[in-house]
Amino acid sequence: MLYRDRRHAGQEVAARLRDLAGRSDLLVLGVPRGGVVVAHPIALALGAPLDVYLAHKLGAPGNPELAIGAVSADGQVLVDEELARAVGADDEYLEAEVARQKREIARRLARYRGTAPPQAIKDKTVILVDDGAATGATLLAAAKALRLAGPRMLVVAVPVASEEAAEKLSAVADRFVCPLVPEFFWAVGAFYQDFDQTTDEEVIRLLHDPALGKSRAAGREERSAPNSA
Repeated sequence: MLYRDRRHAGQEVAARLRDLAGRSDLLVLGVPRGGVVVAHPIALALGAPLDVYLAHKLGAPGNPELAIGAVSADGQVLVDEELARAVGADDEYLEAEVARQKREIARRLARYRGTAPPQAIKDKTVILVDDGAATGATLLAAAKALRLAGPRMLVVAVPVASEEAAEKLSAVADRFVCPLVPEFFWAVGAFYQDFDQTTDEEVIRLLHDPALGKSRAAGREERSAPNSA
């Protein structure tokens, strides 16, 4: 299977989540940047509010595309100790890489949300979305951090994942949805016809899509209510 682009991938994932449509406690969270493009058609199809949830991979020395761990906006850090040692990532390197990614997360949050608060997560059915999972490190860190916020149910949804990542994510999610888990996996982008880099501007446009406005407003009101988390 090849997805035409991230939007097509999101539509395919949404088709497998239709049983959740219409739930008043539903919240879709996209991992920027590409995960937001996948999450947008899911939120539209299910009638759910859409927000971002940031978790950045920790790149290996000399190979930033190789994830040796991840850090989330909540400050949760996950490191694959065995892989980190194998690629020469010592404590000093990891400390600097974590600090760098935390700065980038803060920059993106300010750009995407401005002064708006995040959606409430406690007691929600949360669907965490990315455009794919190679090692699963980024989503694993995000899922573990989200658990601490007390969702009613945590769904992790991606269009494609390696068998290793699918196994890890299935273990931390209440429900794992992935239409494509190929036996031979080499890169997320290999399963898309169009896998161009997503821009911050596109993420902002999707998050502020008027079609999502009604659901987003409802989520913001709950967030500001006295009894919300």
